[in-house]
Amino acid sequence: MRPDFRFEHSLDGIICGIDEAGRGPLAGPVIAAAVILPVDPPAFLLSDLDDSKRLSARKRAALFDVIQSCARTGIGRAEVAEIDRLNILRATFLAMARALENLGVTVNHALVDGNQAPPLPCKVHCIVGGDGKSLSIAAASVIAKVSRDREMARLAEIFPAYGWERNAGYGTALHRSMIRQVGLTLHHRRSFAPIADLLENL
Repeated sequence: MRPDFRFEHSLDGIICGIDEAGRGPLAGPVIAAAVILPVDPPAFLLSDLDDSKRLSARKRAALFDVIQSCARTGIGRAEVAEIDRLNILRATFLAMARALENLGVTVNHALVDGNQAPPLPCKVHCIVGGDGKSLSIAAASVIAKVSRDREMARLAEIFPAYGWERNAGYGTALHRSMIRQVGLTLHHRRSFAPIADLLENL
């Protein structure tokens, strides 16, 4: 089963898809994207767009460029300090609200991946597994994922020990080992259990 436009076609008005990347990592921001696809998207999107987790990095990069060229996109983020202060769910909702705002247009309906509705100034439709069902959400998942991966790769140039260019801040064995050996950066989420436990033990 591949994402399509059936959810979008069931609604009237301006419709966007929203998804996030980076809820689970031990480091880095959570980044959300909101995307309004054209009514007649390029054939490449119809044939190749899918949940970003099912795509290779090369395919995601190609789709990222096509989506940016034909769709209206907005990116929002919540920083590590906000994640630690608010908790990851509320920070994710904040990133989604910022992504919607950064679209620069009034949206009537937001299709959101998952089963929890962020507080947005439009009607919200939660779709479990939506990045594999809705083209708009799939597009948002690609924009969010590529944007965050590129940011973590840039941060890896400054903090090379943790392998962020490969693990995007997730708690891989290497990442956890280097936290113990090298310590934490300002980009680590101190409210997340593995890091909070480490700090407590220290």
